[in-house]
Amino acid sequence: MKAINRIADILNKNLALLSVMIAVVALTLPAPFVNLSKIAIDLSWIPFLGSHFSSLGMVNLLLGIIMFGMGMTLSTQDFLLIIKRPRDVFAGILSQYACMAGFGWLCAELLQLTGIGGPQICAEIAVGLVLLGCVPGGTASNVMTFLARGDVALSVTLTMCTTLLAPFLTPSLTLALAGQWIEVDFWNMFFSIVMVVLLPILLGLAVHTILGDLVERFKKGLVFTSTICILLVVAMCVAPNQSRFLENGILLVIVTSLAVLLHHILGLMAGYLIGRTLRMEEAKVRALSLEVGLQNSGLSCTLANTAFPNTMAILPCALATVIHQVVGPIVANFFASRDPSKASIPASQHLKAQTELG
Repeated sequence: MKAINRIADILNKNLALLSVMIAVVALTLPAPFVNLSKIAIDLSWIPFLGSHFSSLGMVNLLLGIIMFGMGMTLSTQDFLLIIKRPRDVFAGILSQYACMAGFGWLCAELLQLTGIGGPQICAEIAVGLVLLGCVPGGTASNVMTFLARGDVALSVTLTMCTTLLAPFLTPSLTLALAGQWIEVDFWNMFFSIVMVVLLPILLGLAVHTILGDLVERFKKGLVFTSTICILLVVAMCVAPNQSRFLENGILLVIVTSLAVLLHHILGLMAGYLIGRTLRMEEAKVRALSLEVGLQNSGLSCTLANTAFPNTMAILPCALATVIHQVVGPIVANFFASRDPSKASIPASQHLKAQTELG
């Protein structure tokens, strides 16, 4: 167990670098990850569900494991925070979906103006950018909030709330903002999120309720498992799309990367400014900034693959799996270096934050 704990700590501290490295490996040697991504559970035999979500692929399964781990870390306190601090939670949820969906659409429109790749390719990438803006916050924001000396409890609650609302808000917002460029299957996205996100979280929450304090023994193991799953998701999102990334030219990849980076930066700035406008404490402001700016890019990759198969919508989502792992630590370290006396968190939140990976 001690060996696993040490490995988990090393992986956590170097997650950004490892994400870049695994992406490069996946581009250079895609075959193993492509073969792994082809493993799937057939769901086509299930009435109604099968016609919209015919299989549960390996990326879906890994995301499900990460979400199960998130559910295992949730407690009654996370739900009570909604009642105790409704203003903070509501502001965070509204900021997350309104700002990031809007910024996704804005970045998509800006990319369309470049005309790079032609009208069809531009439209497909635009859909991916909108989709990236419409998914909930990623659990990486919880770890980054801890590193930034922000309000981890608020971050965890916001991630939980935006994730639980995702089955309804993500497909609705994507349909409203991206329906002009490509056909959006609402039910496909709805069932994808329910199967990959909602059910695993509820199952993890149920297990936590049954096991109680025994869950503490498994937390480091959850950290290790979640980190490995994150790296595999990055690789399996990049590898199958190697030809698409390369055949359309490096310029397209660079421009899309800049659009994704701009999307994150706008979200981080908006979250911070909204927190300041609402006169929140510094710890809350930092939490809101990171929660709004860091999306669940792994989920966006899954939805791009299932809802928009064989399109370039996957490109911004796959790039985001790497970019947000780089941007997050940079911003968190910047926050942490600024007058730490103004923002502090209880030591008891350390272990919980270390478990919240995604």
